[in-house]
Amino acid sequence: MKSIEELYKRALELKNKGMSDKEISTELHLSVNTVTWLLSKEFLKEGAVQDVKIGWRSLGVFGSRIISIAEVMSDIIREEMQRNSFEVDSILGIAINGIPYATMVSYLMDKELIVYRPHPARKEGFFSSNFAGVEGKRIVIIDDVASTGETLKRTITDVTKEGGKAVLCVILASKMGVDDLNGVPVRSLLRTRIIGGT
Repeated sequence: MKSIEELYKRALELKNKGMSDKEISTELHLSVNTVTWLLSKEFLKEGAVQDVKIGWRSLGVFGSRIISIAEVMSDIIREEMQRNSFEVDSILGIAINGIPYATMVSYLMDKELIVYRPHPARKEGFFSSNFAGVEGKRIVIIDDVASTGETLKRTITDVTKEGGKAVLCVILASKMGVDDLNGVPVRSLLRTRIIGGT
């Protein structure tokens, strides 16, 4: 998106198709608060930047690029495994955008694949029964963009409730500025932050 007005139009288009603010935030790689802010047209009144949009379409349009990113993610996982002396049984992809990366990491590391779908309205999400189970597994959680960390926190909580242990979160881009969530280390390929402003 080239401008905030275009971002607003896209958010409004998705809202008119019946998507929730949470679903729109996932689609546009924005925080829920930013989507709410956009849809309220507050951006017309305010001059300050409220969020940073992370667009990774150039990576996602070709499987070869997803594999390249997955190789970097796999390398980070191996580095953390060696540094912190832990093993990994499974790779978990958070729907929708974490799944392609998790699938490739699972393949590259020869680990089971778990698919998790957060529910847009409830606190608990669910694990797809078409993929590996969680119980008794040491799990790396993979997603594309972490804005507030809420989805990752919910995933960690649900993994724990199902008898698994989240040992690491690896994300493409982080807006959070934290190194761990709920005691689980977080590593990202890119970190963003706003410097200065009002």
